[in-house]
Amino acid sequence: MTTIGLAQILAWGGSYYLIAVLARPIVADTGWPFGWVVGGLSLAFLASGLASPRAGRLIDRYGGRPVLAASALLLAGGLLILAAAPALPVYMLAWIVIGVGMAAGLYNPAFATLGRLYGNEARHPITLTTLFGGFASTVCWPLSAFLVTHTGWRGTCLAYAAINVAVVFPLYWFGVPREDRVAPAAAAQHGGTPDSEPRLRIAWWLLAGNLTLASVFMTVVSVHMLTLLQARGLAMAAAVGLGALIGPSQVGARVIEMALARRRYHPVWTLIVSTLLAALGLALMFGDETLIAAGLVLYGAGAGINSIARGTVPLALFGRDGYATLMGRLARPLMLAQAASPTLGALLMSATGPEGTLYVLAAGAAINVLTALPLAAFTRKA
Repeated sequence: MTTIGLAQILAWGGSYYLIAVLARPIVADTGWPFGWVVGGLSLAFLASGLASPRAGRLIDRYGGRPVLAASALLLAGGLLILAAAPALPVYMLAWIVIGVGMAAGLYNPAFATLGRLYGNEARHPITLTTLFGGFASTVCWPLSAFLVTHTGWRGTCLAYAAINVAVVFPLYWFGVPREDRVAPAAAAQHGGTPDSEPRLRIAWWLLAGNLTLASVFMTVVSVHMLTLLQARGLAMAAAVGLGALIGPSQVGARVIEMALARRRYHPVWTLIVSTLLAALGLALMFGDETLIAAGLVLYGAGAGINSIARGTVPLALFGRDGYATLMGRLARPLMLAQAASPTLGALLMSATGPEGTLYVLAAGAAINVLTALPLAAFTRKA
């Protein structure tokens, strides 16, 4: 599991977190519109959402090792295309390839692999993997900034492509245990677990709805955080300082969850607490600066353990058989929501202003509590 965690830092850093550092240098060098440059990541989310169910089925059939290893090569290929892109259409094509790599190599396929390897004992490895992943921006943003300064944005893409081939691929290929191949018929049979009875079908739709809605407002918050804070009367420096509370809060909450998980409480309670913390955190952002700071800490904690719940709750509710296929199905609406959320946030900002957008986000988080609470009825099956 340490192998997967280390690879996750580099995989996230060379995909999801890359555009935050590269966007401005790309625009300055090429003259391409900023919205289109940043939109490459949304296109990657779209490609990832469409490819995720297939990635899940492949993990159920062949195990996680070959799929995760292939993700490193896909990310490397996309980054090579990105580095060589002579025009905007090729740039967008690169992000499609990167998106397919994300579908095969970020949290959901990593969780699916751990679920297959550890079964009901996968909770600790999944939590540990999110702890590693939480340091992706901390490690890779400074690395990306250093590379951009010394090699340019194209050289940075080439460097991350080399990292995926020389570091991430070997970590997966040599560090993840090989699993026996499952016959296609058996894999398909296992993949339908949530639809096997009405009770589980209800749990599936509640879980998918909760995680998808959380993905929407969390993505909007991450994209527009500074604007939302400044709308509350904070200066830019204060907004940046308070926004920086979210990252440590995410990691801290994951550490606490890992310690408390030894008491063997059902992972559904992690999801419920995550949803409550996010809703309360956004509500406190309507207060003064002290309450805003407290709200950001609570919101960050909720977002941090939400990643854990995304991997552990499906395993606890539906079991090990077909878990990877289920994770692939679950990833599709989440990634499609992430693809649409930046544009949705921009439309909200234009239509209602930052204050109105914050009201909508807080209301969405409160409504999402109603999708989480009924899942408590399923904890007796732990």
